[in-house]
Amino acid sequence: MLKTRVLNGIVLGSLLFGSVAFARDSMVSMSQDRLEALAKYTKVIQTVEKYYVDDINITEIVNKSLEGLMSNLDAHSSFMTKKKFDDMKVQTNGEFGGLGITVGMRDGALTVIAPIEGTPADKVGLKAGDIILKINNKSTLNMTIDEAVNIMRGKPKTKINLTIVREGENKPLTFTIVRDIIKIDSVYTKSIEGSNILYIRVTSFDKKVVKDVKKALQENKNIKGVILDLRNNPGGLLSQAVGLVDLFVDKGVIVSQKGRIESENEVYNATKPGTYKNFPIAVLVNGGSASASEIVSGALQDHKRAILVGEKTFGKGSVQVILPLGKGEGLRLTVARYYLPSGRTIQAKGVTPDVEVAPGEVKVKEEDAFTIKEAELKKHLEAELEKTEHKDKKTAKKSKKDDKTSKKKVITKQEILKDAQLKCAMDAVKIQQIMMKK
Repeated sequence: MLKTRVLNGIVLGSLLFGSVAFARDSMVSMSQDRLEALAKYTKVIQTVEKYYVDDINITEIVNKSLEGLMSNLDAHSSFMTKKKFDDMKVQTNGEFGGLGITVGMRDGALTVIAPIEGTPADKVGLKAGDIILKINNKSTLNMTIDEAVNIMRGKPKTKINLTIVREGENKPLTFTIVRDIIKIDSVYTKSIEGSNILYIRVTSFDKKVVKDVKKALQENKNIKGVILDLRNNPGGLLSQAVGLVDLFVDKGVIVSQKGRIESENEVYNATKPGTYKNFPIAVLVNGGSASASEIVSGALQDHKRAILVGEKTFGKGSVQVILPLGKGEGLRLTVARYYLPSGRTIQAKGVTPDVEVAPGEVKVKEEDAFTIKEAELKKHLEAELEKTEHKDKKTAKKSKKDDKTSKKKVITKQEILKDAQLKCAMDAVKIQQIMMKK
């Protein structure tokens, strides 16, 4: 028995020694691979510098190679020269002249994620899903998002031309847009005529979203339902997306982000205080709903706190950080992906609504042309009609006057019939109201 143990020990020792030797050889091999790869990179740079048809210095060559590297990682990572880095800071911290659209890459094409409501792009009729073929006659093929944004941004009151490819159109469309200072009201609310449902529109996730939505809920304590409209909302601050969900969910995961670096991994949980759970919610989404909008809609869907109505969302679920490189340069690098409470990813998949509804008007049954009306009868009381018409005119004048003050605060029944998605969201809230009473 003793002999066997010794033999086993010798065999085990040999295996351990072999493992250590293999690990050492692997490290040497990996180190060798790195050296060979770096040597190849250096050789290519030297060859370009020496033989390329135009005179190009080493800094330009390296910058171009870095731009190529980052753009080939994913659509949202990029290398920023000093000028681009400065432009990014202006865009983040200050006012600038722009069009009011958020763009992204879809299948390699520069695509409008969403026009921001009330901006020049929205006013001329740009739509979510439009593919930007040209900017001022310059092709966007192989153009990065940063390059496109830099061209589209400029002095207010200056013009820019966009050539657009739109689904359903036989030929490209050309839009002339006048740049303007982009100022956005990110949250506004309206009551819905003939109902006790509050309509909340969130156009983008800036730093005031949670505060403004909470204020609206506090001012409308007797509501019996909420429609949260996130259509064409391109996203914004993660903290505001998490905070908005936290207003309606009292426990569990809201969203998590996971990457290779442990320190970048985060789990955001709901908290009980300040939660509104006494009314049903419908969330409106479409192809222009991206990033933070997808986190909100997906989290509420996973927690079964809301019914999603509309169209599949854009599918932008990655996390970018800005890493300074020194000398005013930097990297925008994708470091993680977002995951919804159920564990599903948003990236390239989007969020599918519970009730899929295309945009358009609600079909209303036309009045029967053969119905005999009182006004058509021979014995119609004309005097009474005159009185009624006179009264109607007075009422119409009064309602017109009221409309001027309430137009921005009330969604009329006629407006609802022009928006099939909104009508469906109202029906979804009403169904939930009935279910909650049981």
